[in-house]
Amino acid sequence: MTSIPDFNLSCPFPIENYPQVLMAHGGGGKLMHQLIGKMFLPAFGNPMLDSQHDASVFEAGGQRLAFTTDSYVVRPLFFPGGDLGSLAVHGTVNDLAMAGARPLYLSAAFIIEEGLPMETLWKIVASMQQAAQQAGVQIITGDTKVVDKGKGDSLFINTAGIGILDHPLKITPASVRPGDAVLVSGDLGRHGMAVMAVREGLAFESAIESDSAPLADLVLQLLRAGIEVHCLRDITRGGLTSVLNEISEASSLTLQVEETLIPVREDVRAACELLGLDPFQVACEGRFAAFVPERETERALAIMRAHPHGIGASRIGSVSDQRPPRVLLKSAIGARRILDMSSGEQLPRIC
Repeated sequence: MTSIPDFNLSCPFPIENYPQVLMAHGGGGKLMHQLIGKMFLPAFGNPMLDSQHDASVFEAGGQRLAFTTDSYVVRPLFFPGGDLGSLAVHGTVNDLAMAGARPLYLSAAFIIEEGLPMETLWKIVASMQQAAQQAGVQIITGDTKVVDKGKGDSLFINTAGIGILDHPLKITPASVRPGDAVLVSGDLGRHGMAVMAVREGLAFESAIESDSAPLADLVLQLLRAGIEVHCLRDITRGGLTSVLNEISEASSLTLQVEETLIPVREDVRAACELLGLDPFQVACEGRFAAFVPERETERALAIMRAHPHGIGASRIGSVSDQRPPRVLLKSAIGARRILDMSSGEQLPRIC
């Protein structure tokens, strides 16, 4: 009989407590980061997985390919600016784009709760097909499973995606260098607030729509223009704060950002204040952070701002070799503080 490896010694808390802790915290922030680092990486570790990027890059038949997978469990299924189907396509395409890949093919597996109306399922499937067409990818394989009523919360979708790299760059956290500029492709926090408003029945003065969108075309324009992109990361679960902390840890470098340079729409900021949320920790589904040499900043921003999904692109900070590695935020009043990853997830089930 195969024995189960004893990972308990390397876990930050007893392994039998994981289910309770994950439930209590919503499965995000520092806890999920620890879970990946202390359990999954030791169990499955290899050079491709150890890069801890949005997609793994490997060679096959003389081509550099990128491969990614993700699961989508958003509640509610439909929200302003998108739905579970379009979100699943956008999220997978974007993970491939963050590795610098041109997305080609996706898989789709549907976990359907007994009793889900066929009309609802068809709307999700049709939206997914339209999103795939717009993103220039094909869904070429899949699976369906039906679970008992009360066991699946309507519908979950798991996807995998594969793409091809048409350039020699290594776009990973390990490629970030001191002196790099930190860019974001647009305003932050809209996806999380759009989902939250529907879920909680909140009515704001102006409708907040999700920023969910495919980002591959924008990224490919940067690469085709010869921008020396060092790293890309889509700003999803955990928001900008998680992205910056993950990159800082993986690169062993300090990231310094300025609050006044980080774009957040006033209606999103007001909604976050009303709900006691930090907009820097709210997920997006159509935004990414880019790390490029300082000399490339203006050219990169010009390309991003000329694209529909990068109109609000901004330079928000820089990278240094200051020790210890961390993320420093310069506030609106000029004070500096450490921007640390949250211990839990502010808004679970938004992607």
